[in-house]
Amino acid sequence: MPDNLSIARLVEELEQRQRREWPLVRSNYDAVDNAMVRDLWLGESLVVLQYNPQRRASASASLDAASLAARPCFLCRDHQPVEQEALEWGGGEFKIQVNPYPIFSRHLTISLTEHSPQSMANPHRVVDMLSLARDLPDYVLFYNGPLCGASAPHHFHFQAALKGVMPLCREVMNPAVWPDENQLEGTDDGFIGFSKREGRFLFMIKSTQPVQAALYFARLQVAMMQATGVAAEPMQNLLCWAEGDDLYLVVFPRRKHRPDCYGTGPGKLLVSPGSTEMGGLWALAERKDFDTITADVLRHLYDEICIDNHMAVRIIECFQQESFQKK
Repeated sequence: MPDNLSIARLVEELEQRQRREWPLVRSNYDAVDNAMVRDLWLGESLVVLQYNPQRRASASASLDAASLAARPCFLCRDHQPVEQEALEWGGGEFKIQVNPYPIFSRHLTISLTEHSPQSMANPHRVVDMLSLARDLPDYVLFYNGPLCGASAPHHFHFQAALKGVMPLCREVMNPAVWPDENQLEGTDDGFIGFSKREGRFLFMIKSTQPVQAALYFARLQVAMMQATGVAAEPMQNLLCWAEGDDLYLVVFPRRKHRPDCYGTGPGKLLVSPGSTEMGGLWALAERKDFDTITADVLRHLYDEICIDNHMAVRIIECFQQESFQKK
């Protein structure tokens, strides 16, 4: 496998080549570079709104089993445009590609080469995510659960964007966010803690050791399943990045896929929140939504789709109970 700098260089060359040689990519990335944006403040948390009409297909995608079965998987090689190139990663298990319908000025999709459902149940997947964050140190990776923003829940994939585009990442790296009382467990190598940032309850794992971070994540998954009473992967969004020797993994437990106001027309918003929205960037396909959404509307949306305080306490209790039993 190439070293980190070689992988980063190959990715950059892939992005430049696709933008230069693929007219669809060039047009869509030019549009993102010139997209209208505006800032909203939710207390001390910054949220950026982006007007991005090309995201309509993703935001309006039907994700029921019948609809998914009826359409070709756009992450499988046989159904991709001939212009779409891929860079192998992880011994060929994954492919890194330029996302042709971007939210960011540099937007990658990293998917399994083989068709396999979107799920973090396989413990190797979080290790893959942490390893990829190390290999792409200029990027933040994100994962949308199959019922939390993934437009291809039938094919496992991460996505990646350059650091700095999601305001929450900078916010949670502030040590003041993580006083001792917000830390569930820790060692000299890192910790797992919890916080609430303007309606978004989150858990954050910080560690210099990928294996330690993966163990914290596995135990958190068990606690979330116990608290919610589900046997499958809990509803969640993930953000992951490397900063020097430190790895950061942020988990947003969810309780709802789309808000009650989802849709088009008067009184509706075409919003299907995923990891980017949890991270503080809302890509809006409709101009009316971009023009009219306020800080109060965003607070309501976060409160509706994220877990409430009662569920947060329940997850923490389950995690602490598991920790006690292991001692």
